[in-house]
Amino acid sequence: MKNAMLAGLFALTMAAPVMANDTSAVLEAGGLVYTRQDQVDMLSEDLFISQEEIRVDYVFKNQSDTDLETLVAFPMPEIGGFMDFNAALDDFEHDNFMGFTVSQDGRKIEPQLQQRATVNGIDMTEEIVGRGISLLPLSEATRAGIARLPDDVRKDWETRGLIINTSYDPGEPGKPVEPEYEVLWKLETVYWWRTTFPAGREVKVHHSYRPSVGGTVAMTFIQDGKPTPQLDEYRERYCIDDAFLKTALKLEKQQNYDAGVYYFEKWMSYILTTGANWGGSIGKFKLTVDKGDEKNFVSFCGSNVRKVGPTRFEMTATDFYPEKDLHILLVVPSR
Repeated sequence: MKNAMLAGLFALTMAAPVMANDTSAVLEAGGLVYTRQDQVDMLSEDLFISQEEIRVDYVFKNQSDTDLETLVAFPMPEIGGFMDFNAALDDFEHDNFMGFTVSQDGRKIEPQLQQRATVNGIDMTEEIVGRGISLLPLSEATRAGIARLPDDVRKDWETRGLIINTSYDPGEPGKPVEPEYEVLWKLETVYWWRTTFPAGREVKVHHSYRPSVGGTVAMTFIQDGKPTPQLDEYRERYCIDDAFLKTALKLEKQQNYDAGVYYFEKWMSYILTTGANWGGSIGKFKLTVDKGDEKNFVSFCGSNVRKVGPTRFEMTATDFYPEKDLHILLVVPSR
């Protein structure tokens, strides 16, 4: 899978450049994870990725002569840990923070929700829930709930590494500073359900969610007309080729920060390797990447990728075995 695709740029209006260290990482998610079923084939997978939506359509077939029941899961990305969490996330207030939906043969499925909050690998779920606090570590409701806890409980939670007081005390006599607590636990969320593959029948499964779109406010793989040490990593991760690099160098020369004209990166990722949890390869695989506008530059790893529309690129394969995950790089102008 070594074919970088290139396309034009899209206009995105921003008031002014932001500091160059303003970076958001990508929360990586992927497809559904099934209990391994050697007798169930994935006949096809149709994957669509854009900045607004990821959607996947599968067709499975149970090749045995008996019905097979399996457990299905969709692991959400881990979030939280105030001190080192810097990932792109639009919704901090809801359990389903990526807007995950799933259906089978046209029937909507209401999955079960499993959540676990941990600190340094220690499960703190019961302690948090028992105090009536939401498990969502980045939620305003969680912060408000912690502020209402008794002082001795908050002190205990600080000792156990659940929270940290980030208020600054300037040392003015007679003027106490109100504590401001941030959450340190990490939340693992999994949606799961049971399903049955009837003997000899095809089953269609659809799921979708909002992707995490990370990025930075500059092009980090080139600087001052030269590649940076990060280029080697980008070549491996996004399959940047010489044509893409040449174009990026040209764009950098056109930048004018005083006039508000500059270029920055956006990133998306999808865990493809969950598709290898079957009796064989994926019979027919189709990937569509939509860059969002005709003026965007995009690079990602794929084979036999072709442009199928003003903003869309398509890869198809037969007997496909996903050996690596998918990472997408967008280069976007400020205006």
